[in-house]
Amino acid sequence: MARLWHWTRRALAALVLLFVAYQLWLLGHVLWWKWNPPSATSFMSLRLDELAADKPDAELHYRWVPYERISIHLKRAVVAAEDDKFVDHEGFDWEGIQKAIEKNQKKGKPVAGGSTISQQLAKNLFLSPARSYFRKVEEAIITVMIETLWDKRRILEVYLNVVEWGNGIFGCEAAAQRYYRIPAAQLAPNQAARLAVMLPNPRKYEKSFSPRLAAHAARIQGRMQYSEVP
Repeated sequence: MARLWHWTRRALAALVLLFVAYQLWLLGHVLWWKWNPPSATSFMSLRLDELAADKPDAELHYRWVPYERISIHLKRAVVAAEDDKFVDHEGFDWEGIQKAIEKNQKKGKPVAGGSTISQQLAKNLFLSPARSYFRKVEEAIITVMIETLWDKRRILEVYLNVVEWGNGIFGCEAAAQRYYRIPAAQLAPNQAARLAVMLPNPRKYEKSFSPRLAAHAARIQGRMQYSEVP
């Protein structure tokens, strides 16, 4: 029995060390990306693998652009649509999370997430779309790292550059070129609003932009002028 307990403790210690090492690996990437554009993200790798299964030479459309070369309309539209308390919270919108829980309980299934832009960025950079308690805990840890080490301007800059905007389309520059044949810097308010409302399910909405989604885009465009961005 004593020997079993000895090996159990050693196994637990090894697991703790592995967990700490993984967190340090994540922290190193967060520090590096504070000043350098990500060359790829977890979501990009997953999507490329999916595309390559059907087409081995498949490529993603992704081109980094600095913050000042992103339309102010897109910045405001995304904040209005995804996280209107972005500049005020420290990574988590507790009121939004509570509302999402209540809505999900009422519907009897997950229909709302309550995630902030910072949480979505953490997931996009390092994790996967799969739902699990471990993923939510890891997402929270990474969110704290990002919010602690980056300012809001950098968080929004990276998010707009790496978020998925269609099948194989990542970042605002690729999205602007794909849907409007213009640079991200030239996006008009109505174009920005339409791109913003695609974010919850971009691969679905690129195929079918319904009248209901168009009405949502119009509402977002009406709210954009009140959105505060860094």
